[in-house]
Amino acid sequence: MKKFWIRTINVCVIVAALIGYNKVTLAHEQTDAAAKAEADRKNAEIAAEAGETGGSYTDGTYQGTATGFGGDITVEVTITDGKIASVDILSAEKEDSAYLTMAKDIIPEILDAQSADVDTISGATFSSTGIKNATAQALEKGGAR
Repeated sequence: MKKFWIRTINVCVIVAALIGYNKVTLAHEQTDAAAKAEADRKNAEIAAEAGETGGSYTDGTYQGTATGFGGDITVEVTITDGKIASVDILSAEKEDSAYLTMAKDIIPEILDAQSADVDTISGATFSSTGIKNATAQALEKGGAR
């Protein structure tokens, strides 16, 4: 009977520790989210004071070509309000379809970063590098304001 009570107490201590850990973790996440929101707000204020509207590219549609895993990849980058609105693959005829499918995951990263300066996709390094470099070439044609 003594072992039963010792094990019961041990289980209670472990459960209490886990509950405490979860509360502390949640508090840290909320603090981090609040700090990020405040930083974003300050950055928006600074940009507004500097008179910055829109992004840093000239509106239009630009094409770029770079070498991927199996050959050339051509992309079309659309700039709207100075920001990258879309990146579309126009041709990648000699690319392996499995690698190209995986490499397309780099496009949302480019859109989020508003830059071609993003990490390549693991498992499709050459194909994603082709998309990344073709996008960079197109953005160069779009030029910074």
